[in-house]
Amino acid sequence: MDDFTLVAPSPVVDPFLKWAGGKRQLRSSLRQHYPPVFTGYVEPFLGGGTVFFDLETQGRLEDRPTTLSDVNGDLIGCYLMVRDNAGEVIQALTGIAVGHTADHYYRVREDFNAQRRRLRTRPGLVSDGYTPDLAARFIYLNRTGFNGLFRLNTRGGFNVPIGRYTNPTICDAGGLRRVSALLSRPSLRIIEADFHRVLDGVDAGAFVYCDPPYAPLSGTAKFTTYTSGGFSDADQRRLQRCVVSLASQGCSVVVSNSAAPLITRLYADDAEARAAGLQVQVVAARRNINANGADRGAIEEYIITNLRLRGQSTPRHDGVAS
Repeated sequence: MDDFTLVAPSPVVDPFLKWAGGKRQLRSSLRQHYPPVFTGYVEPFLGGGTVFFDLETQGRLEDRPTTLSDVNGDLIGCYLMVRDNAGEVIQALTGIAVGHTADHYYRVREDFNAQRRRLRTRPGLVSDGYTPDLAARFIYLNRTGFNGLFRLNTRGGFNVPIGRYTNPTICDAGGLRRVSALLSRPSLRIIEADFHRVLDGVDAGAFVYCDPPYAPLSGTAKFTTYTSGGFSDADQRRLQRCVVSLASQGCSVVVSNSAAPLITRLYADDAEARAAGLQVQVVAARRNINANGADRGAIEEYIITNLRLRGQSTPRHDGVAS
């Protein structure tokens, strides 16, 4: 069962959320770095979960301990409600979807923020207070808002405008039920937590995939406000130290990030990262979240890993794979 070429594929279960920075377009490149053998799977920046769902479809995670986490409590609350109360989420989402117009979108957004404000005044994690109705509103706004963004203003309010979709799929009841069954597997846990807490103590032999908010390529390209605290350069450095430690202790690690100078310094140019076996592969991607269509297009991104790409030549001395 450890050889991925021998594992029977599972029924296809697609991500149920769109997510800015989601990895569907890089899925084929990332697949080349899935380890042939691993004992468990950890994904601390869950988002839309493209890699998780891809591994599941390939039958790679069956019976393996799996941890999915994110610091975004709304996101985790939605996943938990789909797992535990799929029927109620579907019922609420079906009702919300019927009235979809621009005016309706902004009314739902206003109510979503009102419920979130009440939720934030209670003690405990945001995800602990989520309800099926709130999860349904989260999914509706995600499926109909601009490019799958989850963006908060300085007051912590969700402020994404409506997207330009002619006939968006809002409620895929069958898909949500398949996701619910998948997430209910006993060996899988879903938690709201900072990445450092999740990565501390990961067992050697595990496969860890990290897709953090990307380091901005410019001072105005900061789409990192998916939580009120954002994701700073210091957070990128904290993550790099975790990744180096995991690679050094025998975990299989894959990280996606931008080709920003900071990320080059942290991984391609850093002696400890190279000593841990980390290599940087440049891949082509498309920018889809800029509001100005003229500023979208092909860009370079990094896949950082201690796993050799099948058929890959020896890395150049600068740490960037040839």
